Amino acid sequence: MPTRAITKHRPHDDAPDTAAAFRSLAALPDGAEREALRDEIVEAWLPMADRLAGRFRSRGENLDDLRQVAALGLVKAVDRYDPDLGNAFESYAVPTVTGEIKRHFRDHMWTLHVPRRVQELRNRVRLASQELSQTIPGRRPTVAEIAEHASLSEEEVRAGQEALESFSALSLDAELPGSDDGYSLGDALGAPDPALDTVVDREAVKEGLAALPERERAILYMRFFDDMTQSGIAEELGISQMHVSRLISRCCGRVREHALRDTGEE
Repeated sequence: MPTRAITKHRPHDDAPDTAAAFRSLAALPDGAEREALRDEIVEAWLPMADRLAGRFRSRGENLDDLRQVAALGLVKAVDRYDPDLGNAFESYAVPTVTGEIKRHFRDHMWTLHVPRRVQELRNRVRLASQELSQTIPGRRPTVAEIAEHASLSEEEVRAGQEALESFSALSLDAELPGSDDGYSLGDALGAPDPALDTVVDREAVKEGLAALPERERAILYMRFFDDMTQSGIAEELGISQMHVSRLISRCCGRVREHALRDTGEE
């Protein structure tokens, strides 16, 4: 029966000696015995997978979930590893597990779809910022310093910094930090100013109004700006309400015709 001994060099070492176990695994046919040996190898390398998962603990994902993703990557590495190629399992497993974790972040953690190139810029900018922060105490590194350190252009650094803020999205219904009255992000968003719709109209009638006699302009001003009634205007000017009504209708018609003539919509 093939040997399947799995040993560690030191109690704290997460790179066990599984060379003989992998040779035995390659020689075994499918079945319960092969599955059992495969499980032993996976279990022996789990500390290494946990260590790799721990490198990503500060990126917003639960560590237990990262460990599960790393374990999945480890299983794939064990299944795909070929000891006959002569490479150590660790040199194959580490990039496989790390790649699985990065794929998890790329496919499941981004709320907004961000191109892979931008994600890579984000990671390089984040790493460069962390490294520079250790050598530049008391302030944050500048865009130029990050660009030089990461061998990026300043435009690429800015794109990466924007991506740092795009990892997750905030609901418009979410209450703003420090708000005690339920004020949400949606309440802080602007909206079209309804007064903008009247700007064009005001400009269109400006010349037509200027062309009216002074009394007619006064009547329109009292009616539409002072919000006076026709009877109030009639009393103010000492004329009949019917006359005021006819003047308003006639003036509005003239102004409308003038505006349409200027815009070519007659």
